[in-house]
Amino acid sequence: MTSRTQETDPRLILLSPDDNCLIAGARLDAGTHIEIEGERVTLARTIELGHKLARRDLAKDDKVLRYGAVIGHVTEDVRRGEHLHTHNLESDYLPTYTHDAGHQFVHH
Repeated sequence: MTSRTQETDPRLILLSPDDNCLIAGARLDAGTHIEIEGERVTLARTIELGHKLARRDLAKDDKVLRYGAVIGHVTEDVRRGEHLHTHNLESDYLPTYTHDAGHQFVHH
């Protein structure tokens, strides 16, 4: 069962009350103003449907929880509302791969 926190933009989905990330229920363009638990945040970059964003500020090496389970850790400080993805989130279980220009599946 999914839920949304009070005073949080209805386009953001909280999968478990223990999570420190939210899921975008719609594409959110850079510059969009959203509310996260009563705090107004302006998105610095576009967040695609289904992608994660920080529910609260995270410090480098903090664990990221989704569905109440650790999915990895942040590789740098992340502010509330920032996109959580391979540029700042690393799996604690599987190697993280990206498709960088000119390369196929570059391991980070």
